[in-house]
Amino acid sequence: MARAIVRGTAAWKYFGDFRDALLAGQVLVLQVAHPVVAAGVRDHSDYTSDPWTRLMRTGASLSIYVYGGAAGARVEAARLRALHRSFTGSLDGRRYSALDPAAYAWVHATLVKVPVDAQRFFGRPLSPSELDEYYAQMCDVGRLLGVRDRDLPPDWTAFERYYDDMVAGFATNPTIEELLETIRTVRKPVRWLPDSGWRWHARTQMFLLRATLPPALRDRLGLQWTLRDYRRFSRLARVVRLIATPIPAGLRTAHMRWIGKLNVWLRAHPKVYQRLVGGNGPGSAQGS
Repeated sequence: MARAIVRGTAAWKYFGDFRDALLAGQVLVLQVAHPVVAAGVRDHSDYTSDPWTRLMRTGASLSIYVYGGAAGARVEAARLRALHRSFTGSLDGRRYSALDPAAYAWVHATLVKVPVDAQRFFGRPLSPSELDEYYAQMCDVGRLLGVRDRDLPPDWTAFERYYDDMVAGFATNPTIEELLETIRTVRKPVRWLPDSGWRWHARTQMFLLRATLPPALRDRLGLQWTLRDYRRFSRLARVVRLIATPIPAGLRTAHMRWIGKLNVWLRAHPKVYQRLVGGNGPGSAQGS
C-alpha cells in the first residue's frame, strides 16, 4: 500500500496540475489506439455529438477518484465498473467488453502517464523518489478501479517498458481518424465565442497532440512534424514552464480538488445536480 493521496504527496501535486490539460488530445488518441477501447468508443460513446458534456463528466470522474476522498473514490470506482459492464459488442467477429482486463488496464495506464509527461514537457521532471511515490499511489487507484494486480507493472521502470511495448503495437484505426476529425471540427461550447478564436483553438489542440504523441506512433498515424514545429513547441513549452513552475502546487491543482469535492457532495444531493445540470447526477449511469 502506498501513502494515501493527501496534501503534499506526489499524486496530489501532479495528477490535477492544470498543465495536464495540454495533453488531453494525446491521451484520447492513445486510449482509442487500443482496438477494444476503439470498439467501445465506436459503439457506445456520444463524444462526437456532445463532446463538452462528455468532457465535463470525465473530468468530474477523474477528480473524484483522486481528490474525492477514500469513500468517494470507492463509490466512483464501483459506479464506473457497473456502467462499463453494459458496454459490449463485436470486434473482428469476437465478443468484446469494455471491462476487458488488458484494455481497462491500458486506459488507466494512459491516465497515469499524463502528469509525468506534462511535467517532462512543461515543468520539471519528477525525481526518482517522486516517481516511486506517484506510481505506487496510482497503482492503488488502479486497484480501486478494478485493474488486476498482474496488469499493474511492479515499478515505474517496468511500467515504462509496458507502456512503450503497447504503443509499439498500435496503428491508425477508424476511431482515431474520427477523433482527429472531431478535434478539428468540434462545435463551439458556447455561441458567443468568435469563430476565428475557435479555429485557432482547434489548430492549437492538433498542434499539441502532434507535439506530445510518442514520435513513432505520430509517424504511423501520418501526422506531420517538422523542425519548425519542434522549435515552436520548444518555445511554447519554455513559456509555460516559466509561468507555471513557480506557482504553488496547491494552486495548480485547486480546480481539480474543488471539482472532486463538489461532485462527491452532488452525489449526496442528486436533486441539486438535476436542477443545475440535468440528468440523475454524477453517481448515476447517465452521469459518466
